[in-house]
Amino acid sequence: MLDLLSRIVSTVFSVPFAFSILRITTPILFAALAAVVADRAGVTNIGLEGIMMISALTGVIFSAWTQSAWFGLLMAILLGVLVALMIGFFALQLKTDIILAGIAVNMLGGGGTIFFMYLASGDRGYSANLASKVMPTVHIPLLRDIPVLGEILSGHNLLTYLAFLCVLLVWILLYKTPLGLQLRAVGENSHAADSVGVSVNRVKYLALAVSGVLAGMGGAFMSMGYMSSFNTNMTAGRGFIALAAEAMGQGEPVGTMLTSLLFGFADALAANMQSLGLPAELVKMTPYVFTIAGLAIYAATKLGTHRRKKRKGQTTGGAAPEAS
Repeated sequence: MLDLLSRIVSTVFSVPFAFSILRITTPILFAALAAVVADRAGVTNIGLEGIMMISALTGVIFSAWTQSAWFGLLMAILLGVLVALMIGFFALQLKTDIILAGIAVNMLGGGGTIFFMYLASGDRGYSANLASKVMPTVHIPLLRDIPVLGEILSGHNLLTYLAFLCVLLVWILLYKTPLGLQLRAVGENSHAADSVGVSVNRVKYLALAVSGVLAGMGGAFMSMGYMSSFNTNMTAGRGFIALAAEAMGQGEPVGTMLTSLLFGFADALAANMQSLGLPAELVKMTPYVFTIAGLAIYAATKLGTHRRKKRKGQTTGGAAPEAS
């Protein structure tokens, strides 16, 4: 037992493990930022899992057909936007419950991708006949020569760096642009926003479109960065984990990045635990145990904050006014 613990500790505090955390966090972070933008506009995009699956397959198909990773990425993003806008059309125009629309997209992503992969390549479960491309790896000058730090931060897929750059871009969008102000206003009180001339549906469509861009890049990374092919159910619940990361990050880009890193750590730990010979069932449940524990802590914290505010309000409201 002590030997196993020492091996786990030595693995966790190693350079390859730190490198893998950033790599594994990438798709979760993309999807979590997508959830942030949509949620701020009051449209919960629960279809992130399906969008990522569809974009992952789209990137593989078009990069294989054109032999261009960049064109594959572009088409993956485009399909991500179209699917997100489809959710918006059903929810905003046809008045379908947006949660049900998102669930339908997740089902389409799970089963529809298998069907379309078979049509495109004749493959089932794994895109063996599609010679797809991957996005380039970036070695950062000067940084790569720094011991330890360079080994952790340099040499990642381009989309990994783009994911962390998107944290800054989403923050700027939400807090430094007129569109961001409209997004937050619509999400907080759509009727008040409408009363001052803001087109609520337009803002929600834009939020879903941006959400689709981010989720599309997350899906493209899965098949053109994390792996070099498309596999059935390759997202493995990352879209749902991203929703948990967004909730724990309280809808803030930086907080969401930190919680995404936490889940990336859990996923990386699970991958390394498997190499240590631990039972496969224990290994596979590790990221989801972290997710449940994180949400439980988040819910307890929110409940405690609510109760403190309620007690404070009762104390303030119950105080007798002084006689003048």
